[in-house]
Amino acid sequence: MIQPLVAVSSDVRSFDAYTWHAAPRQYVEAAITGAGVLPMLLPCLGERIDFDGLLSSVDGVMITGSKTNVHPDLYGGEATEANGPYDDARDATTLPLIRKAIERGVPLLAICRGIQELNVALGGTLATEIQEKEGIMDHRAPAGEDHDVRFSIRQNVRIAPGTCLAGIFGAGDIRVNSVHRQAIDRLGDRLDVEAVAEDGTVEAVSVRGAKAFAVGVQWHPEYWVRTDDASARIFKAFGGAVRGHASARTGLPQAAE
Repeated sequence: MIQPLVAVSSDVRSFDAYTWHAAPRQYVEAAITGAGVLPMLLPCLGERIDFDGLLSSVDGVMITGSKTNVHPDLYGGEATEANGPYDDARDATTLPLIRKAIERGVPLLAICRGIQELNVALGGTLATEIQEKEGIMDHRAPAGEDHDVRFSIRQNVRIAPGTCLAGIFGAGDIRVNSVHRQAIDRLGDRLDVEAVAEDGTVEAVSVRGAKAFAVGVQWHPEYWVRTDDASARIFKAFGGAVRGHASARTGLPQAAE
């Protein structure tokens, strides 16, 4: 059986006197454990990447979360020191990758920063520092270095009926670990809202009329994929879509989850 490949976005990071293209361990672990696919980190090489060639060789795309934010120049916003840090090389890679994956019908899962990149890639805008806006709850992680606490499941989101996520969870409320300080403002072209927080913040979207699974979530299902049923269900659905695409593309049986 063949293990399908999924391109996973990376960040540009500088440490140990080197510049690295890297992604957090939780995303690659969730891909192989929760989705049953083999994650392949994609370096932030922008226009030097042959996206058509890449998407002819992989059967899924996962856009990860990050401490950086999409640069406001890309959606008509204003760049400030408070709104940073930014990662221009990542933006130059993920936005065209997202558009091309949707065009070609390659399954797409976009998480945290990823849902914001998905929105900007399709012409939407972002609201920054949303915790400062009246009527909006503080979606930021609790202070401290304990990641289990920072990424704890503590917030309700409501799944809209008749959506892709309703098919995974059923309509109604689920508990998630949403950790962010900016969010979707104007919705991008072809995006439908799948879920909202109690304060109305958009927490999940899907691409209308997409040829394959194309979903973005603002929360972090990768963190508790081994122990939380809701987190596991997202990756299981993504993995199923990836294997379906791989079987259609190659005509070969794919390794089960």
